[in-house]
Amino acid sequence: MQARPNILLILADQLSASMMSCAGNRFLRTPAIDSLAATGTRFDRAYSANPVCVPSRFSLMTGRMPSEIGLRSCDIQHIDSVSREIRDSGLGWQMRSAGYKPAYGGKVHLPGMTPEEIGFDFICRDERDELAEECARYIRKERDQPFFLCASFINPHDICYMAIRDFAASDRERDLIDRGQIEMTNLDRALRRPEGVSEDEFFSEHCPPLPENHQPQEDEPEAISHFLEKSPFKKKARAHYSDKQWRLHRWAYARLTEMVDRQIARVLEALRASGQEDNTLVIFTSDHGDHDSAHKLEHKTVFYEEACRVPLIISQPGVTSKGVCSDLVSNGLDLLPTLCDYAGAEPPADRIGVSLRPLAERKSLPATREFIPMENEIGRMIVTKDHKYMLYDSGENREQLIDLRNDPGETRNAIADETNSEALSRCREFFARYFGPTPSDADDA
Repeated sequence: MQARPNILLILADQLSASMMSCAGNRFLRTPAIDSLAATGTRFDRAYSANPVCVPSRFSLMTGRMPSEIGLRSCDIQHIDSVSREIRDSGLGWQMRSAGYKPAYGGKVHLPGMTPEEIGFDFICRDERDELAEECARYIRKERDQPFFLCASFINPHDICYMAIRDFAASDRERDLIDRGQIEMTNLDRALRRPEGVSEDEFFSEHCPPLPENHQPQEDEPEAISHFLEKSPFKKKARAHYSDKQWRLHRWAYARLTEMVDRQIARVLEALRASGQEDNTLVIFTSDHGDHDSAHKLEHKTVFYEEACRVPLIISQPGVTSKGVCSDLVSNGLDLLPTLCDYAGAEPPADRIGVSLRPLAERKSLPATREFIPMENEIGRMIVTKDHKYMLYDSGENREQLIDLRNDPGETRNAIADETNSEALSRCREFFARYFGPTPSDADDA
C-alpha cells in the first residue's frame, strides 16, 4: 500500500446539499453518492464561498476568497489574468509539490487562469458521459506515483435552462438557448414524466411538492429584487410560474441529479475494479446549489440556504469514519488545506481555511470555529452554528439576521427580535472582524 492515498475529487455543478437520498431526500435516488457517505463523513453544514460558478470555483482551486481579485460574480470581463503568485499556489501545484501527478477533466469556468496554469494536466473537455469514461480510463492506468484526479461534472446545472427557455427576453438569453442544444436535450429528458403515468397521477404521486418555504421571505432585502431585474427571466419565473411549473422544475432538478450520480457511479466502479478503492481518498462536493423553488426562486447567487449549502463528503474505506454526519460549519476555502493535509503538503500560510481531516477521521479540530465568511455580488454574509448575518450593499432591509434554529426555512428577518439580540451583537462583531464596519458601528461612532 502506498504511504499516501490516491485522491479523487469529484465536483458537481449547482447541486444543493439536500439533493442526495443519503440526506433524506425521498424524491430522488443517488446510490453512488450515498455509497461515499456510507464509508465516509458527510458535512451537513458545508457552504460555498460565493454561491455562483466562477467565484466559487476560484475559491475551491486556490483557497482564497474571490473578492481578493475583485471577483464577486460570473462577470470576468475585467479579469484578464490572475497574479502569478495566485496561480503558482493553486491546488494542482500544491499536489504536484507533494509528489502527485494532478489531472483535471470537465467543467473549468475559472477567472483568468486555466487548469494547466494552476498545476493540472487537462485530460478531458467533456463535462458528461465522455468525462466519466475518460476518468475511468485514467484510473485504470498503471503508474508509479499516487494520482490526484479532479472530475468536474456539469450537472444538475442543466436545470438553469428551464426558466431561460420559458422566459428568454434578452439577446444574451436567446443566445444561450441557441448554443445550449445539449443542455436542452438533457432538460427535455429530465422533464418527461414516467411512461404510462397520467398527468393527474404524476402530480399526485410522483412530482415533488412545493417546499414549505416556497413564498418569498418577509421583509426580503430590496437588493434581491434589484438583482432579479438584471436577469429578466429570473424575475418573470418568480412572478409567473404556476405551482405546477415550480413542481416540474423540482422534478427535473432531481432527474438531472440522478443523471450525474450515474456518471459518478461509472468513475467509482472503475476505482473498485482497479483494486485501488481502499487506497483512494474520495472527496465529493459542488460549487453551489440551486434555489429549487424556495422563495419562488430558481438559479443561484442569493444567500438562501438552498443556493449556499453544498454537499461535502470525505471518504476512504478504513480511514474515514463510516456513515458519520458532521454539523461543523465549513466552506469551500477548507478544500485546499484538507487536500494538502492528506497529500502531506504544507498549505500556504495565508489561507483562512482549515483541514477537515481530523473531523473526517473522528478527531477534533484544533480550535473551535466561530464563523465562516461568504459573499456574492450584492452583499456579504457571516454564518455561525445557529445564525446567518447578511449585510447587502444597498436597498431597504439591507441588514438581515436569520435564526436557523427556529426558522430553518428563512421566512423572516430576526434583526429586531429581542431573543436574538446577543446573537446579533456577536454576528456583527464577526462581520466587522472579517469584512469591516457594519451600520451599527457607524451609529456608535
